[in-house]
Amino acid sequence: MNLHPLARRVQEALDRAGAGATVVEMTASTRTSEDAARALGTDVRHIAKSLVFRVGDGLALVIASGSDRVDLAKLSAACGAPARRADADAVKAATGFPIGGVPPLGHRTPLPTYLDRRLLALDHVWAAAGTPQAVFRTTPADLVRITGGTVADLAVEPAGGG
Repeated sequence: MNLHPLARRVQEALDRAGAGATVVEMTASTRTSEDAARALGTDVRHIAKSLVFRVGDGLALVIASGSDRVDLAKLSAACGAPARRADADAVKAATGFPIGGVPPLGHRTPLPTYLDRRLLALDHVWAAAGTPQAVFRTTPADLVRITGGTVADLAVEPAGGG
């Protein structure tokens, strides 16, 4: 398999985790959830976006559906410290991956990981795999397993409380 070195690093992490998932490199950008959904021909809710936040003095990874926004108050409560978005330099330094390609595993520095509970309602998701053109398909349950993440209610409630 002739993958970009960062995508290969993600494939190796998936293999070590026993995920059974395969990294796919796309010709179109998968940098944003909308780009990824378009390139894959799927709904944006099936994109598992990986976001890095500053939480207290450290960093944490949040994995949420591409159709949802993370509620900072809920994340702060789940982590027990104030949360805010990390900047691109902090993300790259901690994970070793650029924004738009941050995968849920294989980071330079292991990060506490939180997954939004709404992901668990989906039968499958696509996650970034190291570059803004690389992705892999998995199930939400396997994503929880391979990341060792904590499932929590993290998404902003839609209008009407749905």
